[in-house]
Amino acid sequence: MEKHLHIVSFDVPYPPNYGGIIDVFYKIKEFHNLGIKVHLHCFFVDSSKTEKELEKYCEKVHYYRNKIRFFDLFSMTPYRVKRRISKRLSENLEANKYPILFEGLHSAHTLTLSNDVKMYVRTHNIEHDYFYGLAKSESNFFRKLFYYLDGFKIKFFEKHLSKAHGIFTISPSDQRHFHSLYGENTHYIPAFHQAESVTNQISKGKYILYHGDLRISDNIKAVLFLINTYKRSDFKFLIASSHKEKMILRKVKKYRNIGYKRISNQEELQDLFTRAHINTLITFQKTGIKLKLLNSLYQGKFIIANTKMIEDTGLESLCELANTKEEILRKTKLLFSKEFLKSDLKQRQEVLADFNPTTSAKKMIAVMFK
Repeated sequence: MEKHLHIVSFDVPYPPNYGGIIDVFYKIKEFHNLGIKVHLHCFFVDSSKTEKELEKYCEKVHYYRNKIRFFDLFSMTPYRVKRRISKRLSENLEANKYPILFEGLHSAHTLTLSNDVKMYVRTHNIEHDYFYGLAKSESNFFRKLFYYLDGFKIKFFEKHLSKAHGIFTISPSDQRHFHSLYGENTHYIPAFHQAESVTNQISKGKYILYHGDLRISDNIKAVLFLINTYKRSDFKFLIASSHKEKMILRKVKKYRNIGYKRISNQEELQDLFTRAHINTLITFQKTGIKLKLLNSLYQGKFIIANTKMIEDTGLESLCELANTKEEILRKTKLLFSKEFLKSDLKQRQEVLADFNPTTSAKKMIAVMFK
């Protein structure tokens, strides 16, 4: 008997080049490989173009405009939820009785409606904590106020998770939070990602790499911190993102050893991983699990990360811990004196076995189609 599943995504999950959208895309791919008929519903802002790659793994792909309306800021519904309310989406979901998987709390407005269909939510963060963290990282007063207010609204909107038939958390700390509120309905499912085995085979790279979505204030803060760390060093530091941030570009131009690379596809990012010797990953807010950390472990060589990036992930043993500028520079010098060996690859493969995406997909299917 065929198994059909609706997936509602907060963004178009291709190309999978930032944060939670990596989790969404590779989850869809695993479901397809396991015989699930995926009906994808996704929201877009910048472009209404269809992504042919998604059609390889989905029965049908529906696109909805992510509405940006000023007056929605004054609604008691969180802004990121309000933007994704769609009558057409509701009609498409109600057209049959397939189970529904909402990607992120902000795609789950349909949970508030009366519905006899089985509904599940993949939580990518403890959303209100994530927004409070963004507020702390934000320097612009009005954006800071917006993040605090929307975080407050999201905290109250989260109560609708009690209507879900199951919640799939993305990290051990998130699992503890949601399990304390919703009990046995919660299931820890590690983040989905691209690689099934560690791919980097080059023992010595040429530079330090940071990659991330520069639309996110925490990532901007992290990049500024790393520029300040490496700017007077002899190390080459490269920043990669699919989005430009003018302030970062102005900073980069001041230093000969620091560069910026605009990436438009996975192949370009893979090439950067291959040629980098170190990935330095910094965050100032501990939420969920950073997909860039998993991506770097599978495709990169040495990792330098701070406590908030790796604590409570199960990946601590695979990274060099550094929290201050002095510690980062010291660890950077140490790692450039080493080669990335087969023994490093073996250790990484053993630890990452718990993050196998096929195993995770099977666990989700068992819950949703029991």
